[in-house]
Formats: sequence, structure tokens, C-alpha cells
Amino acid sequence: QGGAFLTSALLRRYCPQAVNMIRIGRVIAPVTVVIGLLLLIVDATAGFHNPLRFAFLLGNFGSVMTWGVVFLAVFIVVSALVAALDLTGRAVPQWLDAVGSVFGLLVGVYTGLLLGACKTFPLWNNALVPVIFLVSAISTGMAAVLLAAVFRHPEEFNQVGLLKKFPCVERILVVILLVMLFVDAAGAGRESVAKLVCGEYAIAFWLVFFIIGLVLPTALETWLLFFTPEEFERSKKAHAVSVASDIGVLVGGFALRWLVLLAAVPITLVVPWV
Repeated sequence: QGGAFLTSALLRRYCPQAVNMIRIGRVIAPVTVVIGLLLLIVDATAGFHNPLRFAFLLGNFGSVMTWGVVFLAVFIVVSALVAALDLTGRAVPQWLDAVGSVFGLLVGVYTGLLLGACKTFPLWNNALVPVIFLVSAISTGMAAVLLAAVFRHPEEFNQVGLLKKFPCVERILVVILLVMLFVDAAGAGRESVAKLVCGEYAIAFWLVFFIIGLVLPTALETWLLFFTPEEFERSKKAHAVSVASDIGVLVGGFALRWLVLLAAVPITLVVPWV
């Protein structure tokens, strides 16, 4: 995913000694995006019955979906090339990292833009949705890299304190953006907001997304980073706490997208005769 690639680029810039963590992000990015793309093709079924339907997507650059195909294609090629160079011990040009980071961000924001094209769903048709999805994508990408590193390369994990602080800020930003989204959608999209906050998806929203995905990771990481001695942060107990936090972030990121999709209620648009 784009967030993992961006994490590797940030590590290269600010923690170049974490070479294994940089490689982890570079490998996670193309692998997870390709898996997601294959799942999308399977879900659409056209990938097996009529593959040309996907090729036809490149014929309408007035469509958000067409641009999404472009973003995904470029990101997959660039991230796979970067991963291949890294795994074979070759130097990765900085400009290639920069291109991959830009398209990683575009991939992160694309899903929200695609949902926003559905005018009859007020919860989706909001400029805040792409921003929320992007911030969440960066947070989950970082969590995936940190989770893999704490098992595979704990010595490097202990050296990236700056990176560990970013997700806390991102989750606070997600909460602020969600509140803004709910307030903005409280008109035409009030049924969707009610489903999430106090309706059929309220338990999943408050327990899985809010408590497990936001509150618990933030509380654990705040305690580790600001209220424990530095030597404890490097201990196996601290690593176990970080694992729980990163898993919570990944669960919360999935729950956010799942709930936004399920809770959206369509409205009927009436076009007046002129």
C-alpha cells in the first residue's frame, strides 16, 4: 500500500541506518497493492469473463476510475522496481522514491475520490472522505512496517522513535476529520451518520474502530513514548505493547473503510425540468 512505501521513503530520509525496515516497506507496498487488485478483479468477476472491460477503463480520462487505474498501474510498476532494486542490492535513485511516494499518496486518496463520485450517497460525496482515507492509509502503512520490524529487526525498531510518534498525530487528525464529516453530512446524510453513531453499526463503530483502532493504540503509544524510561522502550514487554498497538491500528483502518461503505444510505436526486 502507499502508506508503507511512504514510510520507507521517510525512513530513508530520517533514519537511513534502518536499512531492513526500509526494505520491509518497499516489499509490503507492491505485494499488498497487487493482492488488493486481484481481489478487486475477482469481486468484479469481469477479470475472468471479460478482461477487456478493465482495458476500456483507460479510454475515459474524465472518469475518476480511469485515473485510479493510472495511479495503481504507475505505483505498482514503480514500487515493484524499487523493491527489486533493493532486494538485489542495487541503489535506489532518490527520484524513484519520490515518484513512488507521490503515486502512493494518490493511491491512498483514490478510493475516497471514487466513492465521492457517487452523488446519491451523501456520506461518500464529501471532500473530507478522500482526506480521511489518505490519513488512515498512511497510518496503517506505518503500522504494517513497524509490526513487521518489531518481529524481524527489533534492533532497528528501537532506533526509529521519531516514526513511532507520527501515528498518534495521524489518529488524532482522523478523529477531527470524522467529526467534521459527520457534522457536514448531518443534513442529507443524517441517516448514514445515525447508522454509525447510534444505529445498526454503532457497536462496530465504537468498539472496533474507535476503541480498538484509535483509543487503545493512542493510549498505549503515548504511555510508551512519554511515560516510560528509555530502557523499557527497548524491552520485550514494550515490543509486545507495540505489537498490540499496531494490530489495533490495522484493525481500525479496515473497520473505517468497511463501516463507511456499509453505512452509506442513498438519497433520490430530483432534477427539475427547465
